[in-house]
Amino acid sequence: MYHQPVMLNESIEGMAIKPEGVYADLTFGGGGHSKAILSRLGKQGRLFAFDQDEDALINTLPDERFQLINQNFRYFRNFLRMYKALPLDGILADLGISSYQIDTPERGFATRFDGPLDLRMDRKHPFTASQLVNTYSEEKLKEVFYRYGEIENARQLAAIIVQTRPHSNISGFKQAIAVCTPRKTENKYLAMVFQALRIEVNDELGVLQAMLQQSAESLQTGGRLVVISYHSLEDRLVKNFIRAGNFEGILEKDFYGNINAPLKAITRKPLVPSNEELESNPRSRSAKLRIAEKI
Repeated sequence: MYHQPVMLNESIEGMAIKPEGVYADLTFGGGGHSKAILSRLGKQGRLFAFDQDEDALINTLPDERFQLINQNFRYFRNFLRMYKALPLDGILADLGISSYQIDTPERGFATRFDGPLDLRMDRKHPFTASQLVNTYSEEKLKEVFYRYGEIENARQLAAIIVQTRPHSNISGFKQAIAVCTPRKTENKYLAMVFQALRIEVNDELGVLQAMLQQSAESLQTGGRLVVISYHSLEDRLVKNFIRAGNFEGILEKDFYGNINAPLKAITRKPLVPSNEELESNPRSRSAKLRIAEKI
């Protein structure tokens, strides 16, 4: 299986799909969420999906109501304007990497395989994790690991990387940083290191911020936004934007005391996978789903 969609029923129900509506699946992947959306649409409904990974194109769906666009979703509003698809009735974004990407050694997403230090979601983009660790200054590396991986010994880690570079593959990189890798929590530590590299290589938080701002502008009144995030940095941005209309979570009110935010939360707390889903799909364990509606 290319990818098992996370919280499929919860996300589709959260979109409150109208049979004749126009929707966007910003993270197509294996197409699981898109298939479920199409099953709820009538003949006049339309679904536009995005995925920057060329490998995902093999999963395209043979349906005249469906259009798959091989682009980063940070540009989705421009493309949908070109297709005359705005405003939208609903937007779905599952921010996790796909099982296919994790399980393909040459993509470099999994620390259990040896492979190139790549970590690009879009392999047309020239900047890889290898280039990052070989060219960033020690101070900049420290900032990346501390900010995006919340790694306590980020300064030591950055110093070791600079002292032992160049780095080109996962096994050599892991061996080089073994001196600062805790033995009892090695897998967790490496996961945080690679999360930080992946976020920086793909500018994931910048892309998410652009997407959220465009979503508020692209939904029609009553349209739904459904976002599934996988770590606290993503979830904080989503929560703050839904709550306050900005990424700091600062509430700004108008003359009458109304909060100046384009969305309202449908879920007061994020939904999480059921025990049954966790058993069948352990990779869903960190997922949090939030639903909002355009005011």
